[in-house]
Amino acid sequence: MKRLVVLGAGESGVGAAILGKQKNFEVFVSDRGLIVEKYKEVLISNDIAFEEKQHTETKISNADVIVKSPGISETVPLILKLKAQGIKVISEIEFAAKYTESTIIGITGSNGKTTTTLLLHHLLKKGGIDSGVAGNIGKSFAQQVVENSYKNYVLELSSFQLDGIEIFNSHIAIITNITPDHLDRYENDFNKYIASKFRITKNQKSEDYLIYDSDDKNINDWFKNNNTKAQLVPFSIKRELEYGAYIKNNNIIININKEKLNMPLSTLSLKGRHNTKNVMAATMAAQLLKVRKESIKESLANFEGAEHRLENFAKIRGVEYINDSKATNINATFYALECMDKSTVWVVGGVDKGNDYEDLLPLVREKVKAIVCLGTDNEKIKKTFGNVIEFIIETAGAEEAVKVAEKLSETGDVVLLSPACASFDLFDNYEDRGRQFKNAVRNL
Repeated sequence: MKRLVVLGAGESGVGAAILGKQKNFEVFVSDRGLIVEKYKEVLISNDIAFEEKQHTETKISNADVIVKSPGISETVPLILKLKAQGIKVISEIEFAAKYTESTIIGITGSNGKTTTTLLLHHLLKKGGIDSGVAGNIGKSFAQQVVENSYKNYVLELSSFQLDGIEIFNSHIAIITNITPDHLDRYENDFNKYIASKFRITKNQKSEDYLIYDSDDKNINDWFKNNNTKAQLVPFSIKRELEYGAYIKNNNIIININKEKLNMPLSTLSLKGRHNTKNVMAATMAAQLLKVRKESIKESLANFEGAEHRLENFAKIRGVEYINDSKATNINATFYALECMDKSTVWVVGGVDKGNDYEDLLPLVREKVKAIVCLGTDNEKIKKTFGNVIEFIIETAGAEEAVKVAEKLSETGDVVLLSPACASFDLFDNYEDRGRQFKNAVRNL
């Protein structure tokens, strides 16, 4: 019996453990931290051995294969040691993909991947195409392979998940964009991060498709020195394309596989330039999977966006409140500020991933009336915007931030939570940050 060791007992780890058990592996789960109660119960009920608050090397180094949580860096000493011993260390998506014949649509990028994933799943479901959604969203891919047998899986894939693939392949791969993010995990080398994103096309063949943003300099630069066997399917909002998706006269025009689709921008439920690109990417993938044009148009008109991504959830005393907690980098916040058409009180801050706030200065000058800092270290924010914005106020939690923002706003304004930072200084994750923000607003 082969031995599977799973490092990290979160959603993906527990899913991999259940799949391993079903495939007759001897399974052991090891987590350096405390295992959340609901996952502990799943492991116990499935009779899976586990440990928490430690990694016992003797119980790990005898593995035939190791599935590593995306949260564990490739460069931690334990992983380097295991690899040096010749033990295979892979990601949950690599492990799960071996046990399904389903068609996989993989979506990666620095921003927009959650919206594009949810939108594509919506287009497929409404178009009568049997499909599941997994990866960075919802139930783990591995657990879904055990429980369901969808014909198609739409997977949101982070660079960390792609780092752990060997033979995993997406029939349709989407790269929404590439901007600096998570550089702390890539030795502050942007090229390593770019290479990680492009692993999504590493195993693609000539019958597969790579949908990508042809306006993105970093993507175009990669193509100058590298190639893929996949068929290239570009989208652009800057110029007309002979093949792919583009904008003309306020319409999205899609021209692929001798089929033309024409959609007025005004009919889309998702607003903003970045969302236009997300729509293009998801729509072309849906077309390649043979969803009818009429169904696509209808679904694009009634799609509700992802929670925590430009979520306009409340209007109190004439002030709109928008939760964009998922904006954990500068580029995502740039998109958010660009979409604002009212005077904005901007709630920003958290764990800085090497941010350069200078890029936001023109938008902040134009649109922001006050800044509320929501993080433990706000020096960089104060230094960058101190000469531009009169009111920059530091707060130590969601409730305080919301109360301060309410005092600084007046009828017709917007309060925007778009932190441009990770959340781990004050919150469990960006969802926790978004929910605390929304609860605080509802309690006003």
